[in-house]
Amino acid sequence: MKKLLSVSLLGLAVAATTAQARDYDHVRIGVDVPYEPMEYRTPEGELTGFDIDLGNELCERVGVTCEWIEQEWDGIVPGLLARNYDAIMSSMTINDERRQTVLFSEPYFTPPSAWFAPATSELEETSQESLEGKTIGVQRGTLQDNYVTDMYGSVADINRYSTADDMVLDMEAERLDIVFLDYPVGKSTLIDSENRAYQVIGEKITEPKEYFGDGFGIAFRQRDEALAERFNEALEEVQQDGTYDEIHQKYFGEEE
Repeated sequence: MKKLLSVSLLGLAVAATTAQARDYDHVRIGVDVPYEPMEYRTPEGELTGFDIDLGNELCERVGVTCEWIEQEWDGIVPGLLARNYDAIMSSMTINDERRQTVLFSEPYFTPPSAWFAPATSELEETSQESLEGKTIGVQRGTLQDNYVTDMYGSVADINRYSTADDMVLDMEAERLDIVFLDYPVGKSTLIDSENRAYQVIGEKITEPKEYFGDGFGIAFRQRDEALAERFNEALEEVQQDGTYDEIHQKYFGEEE
């Protein structure tokens, strides 16, 4: 939070902020895996992805060592509050509901959401009429879950999953007609994967903000303002010097 201070008060505030930030020389970051290309493991077991590479770069610039702690999504915020880790960097959308519980960094990525269905699907658009009686897959506790529940819960069956992998398995077993995911995750998991024939249905979705928020942010405990500010400063650095663009290009190519 930025406030106008007198010179003397500003000096005291800077000193206090620096002291608090220095309490962290080792930062544990909670992450839900796998959600390629954001966070996943290689066949050799190495943790990688856009969030991971960007997070490691930010930690280096902040001057702390990073430790990634895997945690399933439905327990990821409680784990932060229980001090199982110090931050969450796991494609978490910034929205007003979460702001009541956690402190967010500035946004570092703003993806759309999208509908995905088998290539053989006859669906051409998504509406209450077209999805009536269909079975929709979403990840439990996500903004996509909230959106689909409110918009289509009265006309369609909604199956909720702990992981995207479980959702894909049910898609392949033809137990789902369509799924709603972050576009980068769905594209990587369903469109780009070999031996899978899927398509995007309709337009990518970013509105209303009530559901889709303000992009992805790093979540901290609300008391850790100094640590969040250090990460914000590092994020600004990587965006200005081109490092962010290099990491983005690695995982997304030319596509937003």
